[in-house]
Parts: sequence; C-alpha cells; structure tokens
Amino acid sequence: MRSPTSTVLTSHAESFAALSARPHARVLIVGGGINGISVFRELALQGIDVVLVERRDFCGGASAASSHMIHGGVRYLEYGEVRLVHEAVTERNRLVRLAPHYVKPLPTTIPVFKRFSGITREPVRIATGKPGKPVERGALVIKAGLMMYDALTFRTTHLPRHEFRGRKASMSTFPDINPEILYTATYYDASVYDPERLAMELILDSQALGMHARACSYTSLDGVNDDGGLVLRDEITGDTVELTADLVINAAGNGVDKVNTILGRPTQYMGGTKGSHIVLDNPRLLEACKGREMFFENHDGRIVLIMPVRDRVLVGTSDIKVPADEVPVCTESEVDYFIDFIPVVFPDIPVDKSQIVYEFSGVRPLPRAEGLDPAAVSRDHKVHVSAIGPYDRVPLLSIVGGKWTTFRALGEQVADTSLGLLGSTRTADSRAMPIGGGLGYPSSAADQAEWVQATAMATGVPEGRVRELFDRYGTRATAVAEFIGQGQDAPLAGASNYSQREMSFLAMTEHVVHLSDLLVRRTALAFRGLVTEELAQSAADAIAPLLGWDDVTRKEEVLATVAEVTPHRLLEPKLAPDLASAAI
Repeated sequence: MRSPTSTVLTSHAESFAALSARPHARVLIVGGGINGISVFRELALQGIDVVLVERRDFCGGASAASSHMIHGGVRYLEYGEVRLVHEAVTERNRLVRLAPHYVKPLPTTIPVFKRFSGITREPVRIATGKPGKPVERGALVIKAGLMMYDALTFRTTHLPRHEFRGRKASMSTFPDINPEILYTATYYDASVYDPERLAMELILDSQALGMHARACSYTSLDGVNDDGGLVLRDEITGDTVELTADLVINAAGNGVDKVNTILGRPTQYMGGTKGSHIVLDNPRLLEACKGREMFFENHDGRIVLIMPVRDRVLVGTSDIKVPADEVPVCTESEVDYFIDFIPVVFPDIPVDKSQIVYEFSGVRPLPRAEGLDPAAVSRDHKVHVSAIGPYDRVPLLSIVGGKWTTFRALGEQVADTSLGLLGSTRTADSRAMPIGGGLGYPSSAADQAEWVQATAMATGVPEGRVRELFDRYGTRATAVAEFIGQGQDAPLAGASNYSQREMSFLAMTEHVVHLSDLLVRRTALAFRGLVTEELAQSAADAIAPLLGWDDVTRKEEVLATVAEVTPHRLLEPKLAPDLASAAI
C-alpha cells in the first residue's frame, strides 16, 4: 500500500485502460463532484474495489461553483435544521484541522441596520418554510440566532464566540462601512480558498492507497445491457467498456434523475437552484473588508456575501429555481444585482463591471420541494435505495443534496450503507485523517519557515519559490519542488509566480485532460482573472508534449480555455437568458 502522499501518474488513457483491463468492481460511483469523491475515498479506505467515473472533469460541475465557505450554516437555524447545523460545525472544525492548507478560520461580520425588525416574521418562517414579506432582520433576531449558534458549537470549536459592536466601534474597525449601521455582529466560520484542489487531493489520496481505487474523468454512463453490464463511454475517444458492479452509487448531482433514467429507474428526486458569483479585482473593496466576510441580508430578503479570497473579492450568490438539465450561466441581471447590493455595506466604494475578472455559476443538487422558497429548501442530504439490472440484483444508491462543508460526513454515511449492502465492515476511519498537503502541515509560522528552508535545501529550489508552492499545495509542495528542481524551468507568461514545470507536474499527476482543467480547476489562475491567450499558450506549451497534443490541438485548447473563462454574457448574449429577475 502506498503512502497517501505519494505521487501517482494519472493519464486519461491509462485510467480508461484500467477499466478495460479489469471490467468489474464491487462499487461503481457515477459522478465525480465532491459527494462522489468523498464516497470514493471512504470506500477506498476500507479496501473496497471501487471505480469513480465523471463525464466531465472532476469537481467540474456544481462543486466548482461554491461560495468558498466551510460553514456551520447559521441561517439554517431559521428553518429548524439544528441537526444539520451541528453536523456542519463539527465537520467545519475537522476540516480546519485536517486540511489546514486550504481551510482557514474566517471571521464573518453581519452589518445590522435595525433593532427589532423581523421579530414577528421569524416564527412564521421557521414554522412554514415560506419567506413571507421581506422584512430585514434586526439586532434582536440576529443576536438570538448567534447565541443559538454559539450554544450548538461551544463544545466542538476553538473559535471565538460571536460579538456585537456598536456603531462607533464598528466604524473604527471598518472606516468604509455604511454609516447608517447600528451594530456589527461578528462570528467565526471558515473559508476554502481552493475547493477544487481539495477535491483533487481526496482523489489522489484514495488512489495512493492501491489499485483497488480507480478513477476516470471524461467517462460517462452510456447505458445498461440486458445482462446488467454498465456501458461506460470515453468522452475523448468514443471508446466504450462494459463494467459490472455489485453496487452502483449515483452521485451525479443535479443529473441524478438523468442517470437513473439511463439505468432504467426513472426518478424525480431533484429540484435544484442556480447559484452564481462574480469575482472582483477591486483593491479598495478588498481592504475595506479587513480580512472578513461581510454576510448580510439585502433589501429583498436574500442573504448575500462580500468575501475576500486572496487578492480578489468574491460576491454572491443567487438562488434561482431552474430545470435540472439547464446549463448554468451568470446572467446580466444577476451581475447587476450583485453590484447593486455592495453599496448596502460600502456605499462610497466605486464598483463597476469593468472590475469583474471572473464569473461562475452552478446548479445546487437540492431535493425537489414544490412551493418552498429556494432559500428554505433543505441543504441536508438524503440517500434513496433502489435496484437495477436483471431481477433488481444490483443495489442502487441515489444521493440527493449535500454541501461542501459536510462532504466527509456524507461520504462516511453512504459508505456505511454500501458496506452493509455488500456484507462488509468498516476497517478505517477518516475523522482524524489529514487530506493531501495537510499531512504533516507545520502549524506555527516558525515551523512553516523551517519547513520551507529545509525543502529548499533538499530540492535546490529557492526559498521564495518553495514558499509559493507551500501556500498553494501545503506539504504536497515537496513533490512539486522535487520535480521542478530536476530540470530547467521558466515562469508562466503573465503569472510569474507559476512556472511551466509546475504546470507539467500537475498535468502528469492530477487527471488533466484539457487545458481548462489545469487553468480553471487545478490552479487559481482563472479565478484571479489571469488567464489570457498569452498565459494559456505558455501553459499549453508546457503540457502539450505530455498529453500528446499536436499544433492544431494546442491551438484549439487555448481558444477553448480563453472562451470558457470569458464571461458567457460577453460571448453569446442570446444564450444567456435572463432568469434572475423572478427570483432575486
């Protein structure tokens, strides 16, 4: 068995060939978002022969469209979801410990403009799940919610309790804040800077456990044969393989119903909502946040956020009911809505569309809930058990719901159900198991400096460069630095703190198939708005020989990636229908 931190080569051709070479698995997981990945890891830890397939890039759907928060969900208390909040806080605290390179404590501030508003509305909201007429939450309601939040979390967290500050103290901390505030309320949650990287490290850790854990992206479920064989299709070559399994897990997110139809078990489980975000390059707004997320209620009752993420500001999110099969895009009216609510908190900071460097949108895999306000639909998860194949011989588990914060708990619960159906027992526990570059992570600044210095000496890579790698990959930076130190390197055009050999390492070891996989999900380059045609070309030059691209393919990959990161509304306005007005 390999160490979970060892490096595994992950070419797509080899991954698909591994399916053909051994066309049976005890468990097949369809869907490589964070839910499917978490179940994959849990089963791999138990030594179960498990296959994970995803029709696109891993973590390329709704899981890549998150608000970058790992949070207990204080607002879920309004709907009586006490169990979910307790579970989420417990998992939040675990992730701060197990993935400290990506999950960081985040002070979250609520600007408060009223004292008693919302007192009569909240009991109705909790009882019915319906929004009623928008009424801004006042200090008393917010105080009660945060006291309850503290009560649920004080035994499981080392983070400070909430605090209320008056107008004068708040203005001193936030000089640019709206002077009409009466208070600010601050509590602690956590953020995840690079969620897609966290997901990838879960896959790599799983594969490092042994050949019983196979994962293949760009592989779709194409059908079921009369004998129960599952036809998997290589989305790159068109080749197919028939795989048999003792258990199938449908973790396809908002595509769960579609996958079940392919499996011959039509369902109507899903009723997702679209969430969009924009990313701003606005140094003054970044400074105004003082390192805190601003989490507040807009005038229409929507809970929205302004959040610093490295050197950018993330703004969101919408919550719009859409058909499950809709391709989500951030629309013009959503963008207008985001920019229009920023002055609620920071009225004197200029913000305009020219400062948008990135936009993204996804469909949350929520349960069907007719008649409920989208915000009231539960973020909890549920597993539906049925069966497929001749004589319903193969159990089928369909995962509905879930959220980033609780992915580990979901994976654990689904794995336990799976083990029961397979007649197996749990042999390993992930509750205290570090993730990826969180293994051996030095906690203090002094220990980090010592780690960087030692790695620089061992690899011959300059300390400043090792520090950049450590900030991006945690202790996994050792493997990256070793590879960089073994050859001639050059900075990536347009992003000098990244390099071509770094791109090569990621392409070789992290299931990269397309250039966009690398620039959008393996790195933060797209999120920060740094992907230009020049940068894309530089990265393509580095990885083309490794992926077997000729000049034509290289050019196609560059153009496709630049188009992907360009706001959809600027490329094809007619393809971005304005769906936001009805729900925002």
